Amino acid sequence: MPPTRNNDPWPFRWDLLLRYRFIEIISLWEGRLTTRHLCDTFGIGRQQASKDINAYLRGVGKGNLRYDKYLKGYRPTPDFEPRLTSGIADEYLHLAARNAELSHVFDSLSIELRNIEVLSIPVRDVRPAVLRPLLQAARTAQRLEVDYVSISNPDREGRIIVPHTLVFTGLRWHVRAWCEKNQGYRDFVLSRFRGEPELLGHSDRTGADDADWHAQVTLELIPDPRLTPAQQDVVMQDYGMHHGVLAIPTRGTLVPYVLQRLNVDVNGDQAAPESQQLALCHRDTVAKWLFPR
Repeated sequence: MPPTRNNDPWPFRWDLLLRYRFIEIISLWEGRLTTRHLCDTFGIGRQQASKDINAYLRGVGKGNLRYDKYLKGYRPTPDFEPRLTSGIADEYLHLAARNAELSHVFDSLSIELRNIEVLSIPVRDVRPAVLRPLLQAARTAQRLEVDYVSISNPDREGRIIVPHTLVFTGLRWHVRAWCEKNQGYRDFVLSRFRGEPELLGHSDRTGADDADWHAQVTLELIPDPRLTPAQQDVVMQDYGMHHGVLAIPTRGTLVPYVLQRLNVDVNGDQAAPESQQLALCHRDTVAKWLFPR
């Protein structure tokens, strides 16, 4: 569904919403927006791009941009206020990262990439023949017969699962699913399915039954106490901590992935504090969701 404001749908289509968001991001973080930005990125004509900018300025973005004849483009006004974005740097950087990835395929993109380098990590192999039935089963609550391998069991093993949600951890994709063999919900890495899954029909198991998935948890992280006070202050500034604590709300089942991404070792085999930098408070409150040692 489209995003809502005060429980009412936004008064524009998804394609316009994407272009309006793009207008905000580029103008805020590059300080200059031209029709070419929109033309190159969305494949539209200059007349349509100009129409989009003017419509944005007459509507939701009123007062945000002003045309500057010296810049030959629009610049944000001193009163610029993000309306369709959060106004955080990550929005621009992620947009640049996506364009950098696409630049390997397309010759010209609207965001200048000479000053941005994006680390590329190997993409794990996920085949369409695996993903399609997983998505269908998740959307229609169906049982799925699969062959699966793991590090602990590298031989193919037949399983019957009922998937409900695909999850990207930042490093890999997995699917959260009911496992009939284990009689519980498990995470299955998409690149470890073998063969082609087979749909077996409706299941009474749904994501609504996954208690760990629906458990709401707030991780509280602090600078590693082994750091000096000056080093701890650097970490606090890095993460924008409030009163020395970084609070991260997440789902119970996603706790270990969040900690993994932040390089937080909670099992005692701690790396050097300069490497780890963060430490988890109240480990006992999330212990049930941590990866086993």
